[in-house]
Amino acid sequence: MLVINIKENESIDKALKRFKKKFEKTGVLRELRSRTAFEKPSVRRRTQIIKAAYIQNLRDQEAQ
Repeated sequence: MLVINIKENESIDKALKRFKKKFEKTGVLRELRSRTAFEKPSVRRRTQIIKAAYIQNLRDQEAQ
């Protein structure tokens, strides 16, 4: 359970923004979306490999 302590004279908007950021970091929503449909382990591995290759390509281009 997430607990957000509201500081004195802090606006609700700032507290809500901190809550959203904490909630995003927990990854609950991402996991919920991934569980909606079954994904074969081979497909999951393939996606990870493609993503890793893409990131590596970006880093290689950045270094040049």
